[in-house]
Amino acid sequence: MSTSDRPLVVSLVVTDGMAGSFGIGVVTEVFGYDRRAMGLPQFDFALVSQRPGLLRTDAGLAILVEHGLDRLTVSDIVLITAWGQFDREPPTELLDGLRAAHARGATVVSHCTGAFVLAWAGLLDGERASTHWQYAGELAARFPQVQVDPTVLYVDNGQVITGAGTASGIDALLHLVRREWGAAAANALAREMVVPPHRDGGQAQYIDTPVARCEDDLLGVVLEWARAHLAEEISVELLARRALMSPRSFARRFKATTGTTPHAWLLGQRLAAAEALLEGSDAPVEEIARLVGFGTAAGLREQFTRRRGVSPRAYRQTFRAGVRPGGSVGTAPVELHRHWPGAGGVGSDEAGVQAGLGQPA
Repeated sequence: MSTSDRPLVVSLVVTDGMAGSFGIGVVTEVFGYDRRAMGLPQFDFALVSQRPGLLRTDAGLAILVEHGLDRLTVSDIVLITAWGQFDREPPTELLDGLRAAHARGATVVSHCTGAFVLAWAGLLDGERASTHWQYAGELAARFPQVQVDPTVLYVDNGQVITGAGTASGIDALLHLVRREWGAAAANALAREMVVPPHRDGGQAQYIDTPVARCEDDLLGVVLEWARAHLAEEISVELLARRALMSPRSFARRFKATTGTTPHAWLLGQRLAAAEALLEGSDAPVEEIARLVGFGTAAGLREQFTRRRGVSPRAYRQTFRAGVRPGGSVGTAPVELHRHWPGAGGVGSDEAGVQAGLGQPA
């Protein structure tokens, strides 16, 4: 689908008394503003409901919805945030609209208990899915045909993305932006929103101190050092020494602070650095592999293909098409779902990371 022909139509489904206030804000932040300077296409964003008019959110805030469910017939992206009455089957008109939109190729994204609506529509049958950890058991029990994963921030099945609870809606949408329009656009949007462009560690991050609190924090300083020395051989022992801790104490503090392991975090940093170099430089894949710490092109290709769903060269061909002179990202035509069906899979897979990293840390 060429974004130069028309704006991408994005519709957020809401219903009276059940529209998630936080979710509406997150979706509006991503799709409700003109972000073309960041490398995103132009969006035609609106709320839709079975009964348009003055509705109320789950917090009692009044919102005016001007569009009915007929807008789903022309939507490129359809979203559903937290859904209050997830134990009841949604209206048939809504379920039929979701099935029809999906059948003609629209991207469908849920957040929190919105996954129940997609499950009622049959869009998650035989697929892996995420929802808020508090309701994962109920989703699995009510829909045994759905493979519910309560540990991850989001699951990407290609055309359908399901996000976990609360702030993971941000993670899921930033992932969608990264998948469709590249790391540069996702990073720019994350900076604008003042959030991390990517978080590892799944829903375990919903703890009191999810990230290093500030740069003068000892662990934060060590992480900044690691980011600046990705080309070097980095082990847990080395990081622990820099943090003035034993390896065991360091690993325990790292997990408690970031929600992930040093192995998984380092792999994520190396992949993010590789993405930036693939998009913003002409360096050969072999050189990029060395610069980000994979050592060889084969090592980079293996991990990049496993985690991103395409080879480094294919990723570069996809996203370098949108780079303008001077390094800013343009709005080259983009095809939804054509980059790599099923890319990313889930937000984190620590067992797979540690088994396939091929690096000391």
